[in-house]
Amino acid sequence: MGGDKVDYRSAGSTRAQGLEVPPDLSQINRDTRLQQQGGTVSATQFQSGNAAATAVTNNVAPKAIGTVKLEREGNQRWLTVPMTPEQVWPQLQAFWKERGFTLVLDQAETGVMETDWAENRAKLPNDFIRNSIGKVFDSLYSTGTRDKFRTRVERTPDGSEIYITHRGVEEIYSGDRKDTTVWQPRPADPQLEAEMLQRMLVRLGVTEDVAKSTVASPVTLPSRARVVEGQAAATLQVDDGFDRAWRRVGLALDRSGFTVEDRDRAQGVYFVRYVDPAQAGKDEPGFLSRMFGKKKDDAGGPVKYRVQVKGQGEISTITVLNAQGQPENGEAGKRIVSLLAEDLK
Repeated sequence: MGGDKVDYRSAGSTRAQGLEVPPDLSQINRDTRLQQQGGTVSATQFQSGNAAATAVTNNVAPKAIGTVKLEREGNQRWLTVPMTPEQVWPQLQAFWKERGFTLVLDQAETGVMETDWAENRAKLPNDFIRNSIGKVFDSLYSTGTRDKFRTRVERTPDGSEIYITHRGVEEIYSGDRKDTTVWQPRPADPQLEAEMLQRMLVRLGVTEDVAKSTVASPVTLPSRARVVEGQAAATLQVDDGFDRAWRRVGLALDRSGFTVEDRDRAQGVYFVRYVDPAQAGKDEPGFLSRMFGKKKDDAGGPVKYRVQVKGQGEISTITVLNAQGQPENGEAGKRIVSLLAEDLK
């Protein structure tokens, strides 16, 4: 699936290649006379000579991990796998490194993995000039866009759920003379998320044809989210029970430029940091590394908030609280609710 849609390179990274078996070793025939039989075989089956036919081999190859499914609700997609987060984590690390990304966040204990900002080189024009000198001066070409992906793994009774969210920025000219550039956030791209989920399906053992047919265009559903006015805290209401609302809010936070530091599902609380993209775009070009970093002392830096989800039947309420757990109803709270409503609608 290394087509012309995506070809990422993080700064200073190289695409990892899988191990190849030398040709002379791959042609060796295996002697099965001393091979241990796998699975469970009864004494009667062994004596009758049917042990080889009835034994079930315990295979640990990725293609034998079980049924990997792509779940979809509206515009949101995620994978369910019959593996624990501890088992699937190395597979995810290998997946992103094989795609040419560098991991800047790799927290197995919290189930969050995030790539560095990377450029999709597949967007570069494939014209005569680039074909002639691009191999030597390819670093001079730039698409003016960068992408990063966050992977979140949730433990379930039957295994794990894997979520991928995209964030993007673009370089635009600023100033009266248009002689300088700044990086501005751009909307998340659901198609890029779907492309990465499709490739991850293949990485986890699904055939390429099945993966392509599975990741189909979602059905457009009517709006299920609305802002509620007149409340003590900035409030949003969605037409979902708690379990689904909790999952959808987590995805919306990942897409909308938040840093989820911690989460308490029992209390229905996400602990996040947030900086207004309108303010972030006024920084110097190096703001990317600071935009989602630790809290700054200066105004406009990331600030801590709590996003609380409470379910009542098939309706859930999302409220914004400050770092102390008090209602937040200022401009920042309203901006956060507006961002979530746009993604959850």
